[in-house]
Amino acid sequence: MKNLKTIAITLFVSILALNVSGQTKKIDAGKSKINWVGKKVTGQHEGTVNFKEGSLLFKASKLAGGTFTVDMTSLTSTDLTGDYQGKLNGHLKSEDFFGTEKNPTATLVFKKIAVKSAGVYNVTADLTIKGKTNPVTFELTVNGNTAATTFKIDRTKYDIKYGSGSFFDNLGDKAIDNEFELKVALVF
Repeated sequence: MKNLKTIAITLFVSILALNVSGQTKKIDAGKSKINWVGKKVTGQHEGTVNFKEGSLLFKASKLAGGTFTVDMTSLTSTDLTGDYQGKLNGHLKSEDFFGTEKNPTATLVFKKIAVKSAGVYNVTADLTIKGKTNPVTFELTVNGNTAATTFKIDRTKYDIKYGSGSFFDNLGDKAIDNEFELKVALVF
């Protein structure tokens, strides 16, 4: 009887220690998705960019952290095909935009997390694009082994000023919005 009690106490302490120290859940980079939308005066373009790796940290089954690396060289438009797609992809990867030759990855590191409601968190994170880091804030919904968010990023904070009406005059219908939208679906 004493051995059974010792085993039960040891098991309880082990579970308690796991909840206190946390559990890291790696994302499935192949199943997780990032869709982007960039708008301009005359319309918009949309596409995808892939995760290289990432993970979420949970403590006592609540979100406590996260870190992600995005493969910027995988950036592609999905609304165009053929030569037009190739030209847009090349321009987005050039120094005018994301400079993927010199900056092949972007990173996101959670810095502050607040519970909004069951499974919903307000997250403030450091986003690094083209070597420049700025805070971003978004709402992340966690449901089982998935999480999702949609948020906007001001590209000019990362020295991506091409076609911005905030920096160039007389762009007319060639102006591109400063913000682009990301829709992220994580599987872990």
